[in-house]
Amino acid sequence: MGFFATVWDWFWISVMIFAYIAYLFTLIYIAIDIFRSHDLGGWMKALWFLLLLFVPFITGLVYLIVRGQGMAERSAGRRPDIVEYSDEEVRQVSFANPADEIAKAAALRDQGIITEGEFQALKSKALGNKF
Repeated sequence: MGFFATVWDWFWISVMIFAYIAYLFTLIYIAIDIFRSHDLGGWMKALWFLLLLFVPFITGLVYLIVRGQGMAERSAGRRPDIVEYSDEEVRQVSFANPADEIAKAAALRDQGIITEGEFQALKSKALGNKF
């Protein structure tokens, strides 16, 4: 019987740790949303944040009830900008077209900016060679 008591103790400790970490993540997300919100003035942001610091559980519940819909809209509105930026960034830094990358490296070699060895290294990288 002693073994099962320790297993249940570990189970409940794990549940409590998970709940506490989820609670902390929620408070952090609420704090981020407070400062991200454009419809709140500076004093209201300060008030919400101070209440969140000194009375976190009740303030968190009230904030989620009162401003939860706006929280979701702000988060959803921010998502397309991030995805668009990421796609553009990937296109800029990837070797999507090896011929273009080799041509750029050749132009740098011809201008004397890089050496022949550096050109060969860039060329093999663009072509996917490992040597």
